[in-house]
Amino acid sequence: MKEADMTTSIAPAATAAAPAPTQREQGALAALLAGTGVLYLWNLSVNGWANDFYAMAVRSMTTDWKAFFFASLDAGNTVTVDKPPASLWIMALSGRIFGVNAWSMLVPQALMGVATVAVLYAAVRRVAGPRAGLIAGAAMALTPVAVLMFRFNNPDALLVLLMVAAAYATVRAIEKGGTRWLLLAGFLLGFGFLTKMLQAFVVLPALALAFLVAAPTGLWKRVWQLLAAGVAVVVGSGWWIAIAELWPAADRPYIGGSTTNSVLELALGYNGLGRIFGNERGGPGGPGFGGQPGVQRLFTGEIGGQATWLLPTAFFLLLAGLWISWRRREARGSLILWGGWIIVSFFVFSLAQGTVHPYYTVALAPGIAALVGIGGVLLWRERTTRCVRALLVALVVGTGVWSSALLGRSPEYLPWLCWVVLAAAALAAVGVLGATQARAVDAGTIAAVVFVGLAGPTAYTVTTVITSHVGNLPSAGPEITRTEDVFGSQEPLGNQEGARQGASGPPAQRGIPAGPVDPAVVSLLQAAHTDWSAAVVGSRNAAALALSSDTDVMAIGGFSGDDPAPSLQQFQAEVGAGRIHWFVGGSERGGGPGADSTAGRIDVWVQQQFGAQALGGMTFYDLTTPR
Repeated sequence: MKEADMTTSIAPAATAAAPAPTQREQGALAALLAGTGVLYLWNLSVNGWANDFYAMAVRSMTTDWKAFFFASLDAGNTVTVDKPPASLWIMALSGRIFGVNAWSMLVPQALMGVATVAVLYAAVRRVAGPRAGLIAGAAMALTPVAVLMFRFNNPDALLVLLMVAAAYATVRAIEKGGTRWLLLAGFLLGFGFLTKMLQAFVVLPALALAFLVAAPTGLWKRVWQLLAAGVAVVVGSGWWIAIAELWPAADRPYIGGSTTNSVLELALGYNGLGRIFGNERGGPGGPGFGGQPGVQRLFTGEIGGQATWLLPTAFFLLLAGLWISWRRREARGSLILWGGWIIVSFFVFSLAQGTVHPYYTVALAPGIAALVGIGGVLLWRERTTRCVRALLVALVVGTGVWSSALLGRSPEYLPWLCWVVLAAAALAAVGVLGATQARAVDAGTIAAVVFVGLAGPTAYTVTTVITSHVGNLPSAGPEITRTEDVFGSQEPLGNQEGARQGASGPPAQRGIPAGPVDPAVVSLLQAAHTDWSAAVVGSRNAAALALSSDTDVMAIGGFSGDDPAPSLQQFQAEVGAGRIHWFVGGSERGGGPGADSTAGRIDVWVQQQFGAQALGGMTFYDLTTPR
């Protein structure tokens, strides 16, 4: 391809309305989306029920519409999951249509991943052209933590899709200052709140600032438009919250994770400010979950390989892109949008004092991918100048060094790859240095640049696809055996050690799954014929029993056994009505619930009133036959 042709084809769109895609572009996009679909769907059954806490709720939601609306852990509506229900609605609807199984639950998640790549491509293409869109889409699709979460049943898949869709709507609003697009962006973020609460709002400042700076309308009109979008945010999230708060508490499940049976308290406490300041109820925080707070957190230990392969590159390209395109309104607006996205997310995840699981970093992936696409194309267009070529060389070499460092944290994992990445970086640097106006960059140099950026994350991605991920602490890529950070200090492994200790399956299984259920226990529960076949403290054992036996099991105290639901009086009433057959002794922590807790009082009462028998390594109390 001639130099002039290459420059034209990768130049950002000159008009607000993006040109119609060419046949070649359509083919490239189809290949990207098809490849993403194959990657996210292939070997999907290896994850089984994935996070059985959410799988348990999905099962109950397919059998009772009140459980569906509130995302109850059981069809008897004792307690909800500790998140809003939006992501579970989609999986539960799929289960109602196709039956409750791992495929019907996880395929919608994978398709959300394909949709996210498509929407991100569209958002980037409108301001930087099709090649930038393809680069962004590929970078997103191959981010290891994205592959992990779009093949899992946590709420993050729908959350990321809604956030990217809101960003696309904001890009459209910036083009002509359109109010309707901005209202759509607000509504989508509001619905994102119903997926994972305040995490959806982390990108809201970036979207608002981008519109305020770049929209082609008067300042006060932009302010009023943003206020209207704020109303749309409230509408998108408030309708469900209002119903849940106004619904009589005695006639709905307890709001899991809250201390006052309130959705608003859950949003501001356990799932909100508690995550920032480290005082969330019921969830451990601190160094054991995500490493020590600080700007180095996302680059260290296990968390570094989830999404940060191109994070330094994205920061660099943000500055370079703003320098090159500050006078181009739409490009400037998009750079502010995606740059603000990763800056705010970076500092929230880095400095949070509460729980920060490595997979949270999936929220960074769209911003990083978009900046690599937009900034990379903007800088590439100017490579004929000596200064820009020097910047490109520094960028390629720096990306290769950081990728090699991440790969080196696990010396036994593809030990040759880090050296190949460094060699490719050197070759790419030589090729870029020789790119003058008189000589176009050859295909080998372009291939080397792409290899440097994507080899490491692609290797982690393949490992993630072929590895079983189960439980509530999944992580992408191989196990990390070397934890030195970029400064040479030591950092905790986060959930890595817990993942190894908790795995009950083969070595290629990652996470903390519940243990296998004895077939005799399954037969016992299936023969119960009561509303709840059993009751057990906490969700981990309850989920294993419910999913294995396909019966309703009451998770006393919700996720970790700490919620005051049901009360002792409520539990006694259900037992008296003959609605629960078995009580399973023990708890999530293995030592039994505290005697002064709701679950503890239930445990003590059961032991006093009913006889015990051992089966399958567990203790069962027959609640239908008092002593």
